[in-house]
Amino acid sequence: MGLMDTLRAVRARGITKAFGDVVALDGVDLDVTRGQIHGLVGPNGAGKTTLLGLLLGLAVADGGRLEILGTPVERALAAPDGVAGFVDAPGLYPSLTARQNLTALAQLRGQDARTAGIDDVLAEVGLTDVADDKARGFSLGMRQRLGLAAALLTRPRLLVLDEPSNGLDPAGKRHVHGVLTRLAADGAAVVLSSHRMDDLEALCSEVTILATGRVVFSGPLTKLAAENRELDYRLRTSDAEAARRLAADLAGVRIVDDTGPGLRKDPDALVVRALVPALDELVAQVVRSGVAVRELAPVVSPLEAAFLALTEHQESGR
Repeated sequence: MGLMDTLRAVRARGITKAFGDVVALDGVDLDVTRGQIHGLVGPNGAGKTTLLGLLLGLAVADGGRLEILGTPVERALAAPDGVAGFVDAPGLYPSLTARQNLTALAQLRGQDARTAGIDDVLAEVGLTDVADDKARGFSLGMRQRLGLAAALLTRPRLLVLDEPSNGLDPAGKRHVHGVLTRLAADGAAVVLSSHRMDDLEALCSEVTILATGRVVFSGPLTKLAAENRELDYRLRTSDAEAARRLAADLAGVRIVDDTGPGLRKDPDALVVRALVPALDELVAQVVRSGVAVRELAPVVSPLEAAFLALTEHQESGR
């Protein structure tokens, strides 16, 4: 076994899965490295939930090879050892409190509730103050955090989560992001699906984009941005007229609109379309001319732009 094999938490090759005449996964390859957070992206119906279900042992593939934590997955419904998480939404007992839910789960797994670390995981996800409140009164975000606490009880080496940021307020999102980042730093692998591109860009080192059951991209976010088409950037300076003149004269840069899609009117800003090298040159020229750059940001994030381009192309080619 090579070094990459020992570092790999998930290795999937040619995975297929159909439900009747509907092909959910069509020859999917996936590699997830331990110590990393891997994002799974795709439009509704792309196969994300099906793939997460295979990783959690909730379904078996029709074809292909799947290894989880170095062990080949057999043709049986069973959660692989060392794997935890949830798809769609965590299963909870609404009539029990948060602490009682975790106690019941620990007992079902044969753990001693007194030593299972229940209070520790409740604190980790920020639910200490509501530990003795019944789950039926929990908001969506609180249920998501309790589901994450339940997964953490097993001290997973692979954590699989479906839309973990659903319903989270800023404090809840900070708790969840902190938990996932610490898990990865400790050597666990995390696979999560989300429609929140900002969450994925903040958390993930690698992403896989699915469309119509096929992988249209898989790799580091930096590679995705490098391979992407031109992006629209909002450039805010101390002298918008001077910046506009420089942009108009620079090859590879186009002025799109002074406000950009969905942006409020700002006399100090303009929106330009360019590849990264041309954008870098524009910024350098603006600074050399004595104009201060106050803000530079993509109007649409590189991940979202690539997601739209890749999935639209795949959908149109069906």
